[in-house]
Amino acid sequence: MRIIPRFSQWRDWFPVPNWTTGFDLKRWVLLDADRMAVTGALLTVVFVTFMGIATFWTFEMQTLLTDTSTVQTILNTLLSGMILLVSIVVSINSIVLSHDITSVETQENRIQGAIKFRRNLGEMIDDGENPSNPSSFLRAMSRIISARAEALTSELDGVEQEVIEDIDEFAASVSDAAEQLGAVEETSGAEFAVLWKGIGFDYGSHIERSRLLGSSPNASSENFDDLIEAFELFAIGKEYFKTLYYTREVSQLSRTLLVVSLPAILFNASAIFAINGQVLPDGTFLGLPPLQTFVAVAFTVSIAPYLVLTAYMLRLSTVARLTASGGIFSLN
Repeated sequence: MRIIPRFSQWRDWFPVPNWTTGFDLKRWVLLDADRMAVTGALLTVVFVTFMGIATFWTFEMQTLLTDTSTVQTILNTLLSGMILLVSIVVSINSIVLSHDITSVETQENRIQGAIKFRRNLGEMIDDGENPSNPSSFLRAMSRIISARAEALTSELDGVEQEVIEDIDEFAASVSDAAEQLGAVEETSGAEFAVLWKGIGFDYGSHIERSRLLGSSPNASSENFDDLIEAFELFAIGKEYFKTLYYTREVSQLSRTLLVVSLPAILFNASAIFAINGQVLPDGTFLGLPPLQTFVAVAFTVSIAPYLVLTAYMLRLSTVARLTASGGIFSLN
């Protein structure tokens, strides 16, 4: 039984099943996997596909690639695209930096907001707790929400039986959701998975249901208000951590693109010179003419920056879509 948790530590790089989601390749590609692992998988698919076509269509591919002007045109186009992509990276970094390069008044309001949030959170947590990261924040909010959900069933004197059943059912559902929210120890592998527990928690429906049940005759509206207060505090923390995630992800995207683009540009330019000078040796490599293998490698390396961008944008767009309906309002 210890084998699966041990392998789950590599979930960032391999689609290892876990206890909660099982084997979900789509979720692994879109959310859980390290972006470099997704990029490597895409690069492998591109190279294997090209080599597979060359293997089953060897003579035709050799005839096609012998027309070196066409190959050079394609490589030149990719080279221009990579240089353009670098300028896009600079623009992305400018957008990220513009969030921090603001006036003193804006910075003061931001710090005051953070201090107020920490003060409100400190009034709810136990002494000695210091939820300063996603894991500890989720554990603290899980305990608070669960305790306040259980308090809903303590004062139900004079409430209609049908309403009591609704409150009991609601309190149980909130407690279960809070328990899953705080089970960060069971989140194996994938650094993003812990953050996703908080981002994926739907507090909006719980707030609306709390207000509806809290308006019932003889129901303890104070307990429902306390639960709503906990949900609202969690919502602020969730949106803040989501902002931190976007900032970190875009920064990593920019850095990775810059690191990958320079070697790709140099290799692409060298490939153009090599093909133009016809310096490739005769014979076969892996059962194929050297030109086909070399062009396959050149195309794969040249498209690497675009695949890096694809890997990051897959997760960014997925997070944006899945969290768009996480608040009070949603687009259905």
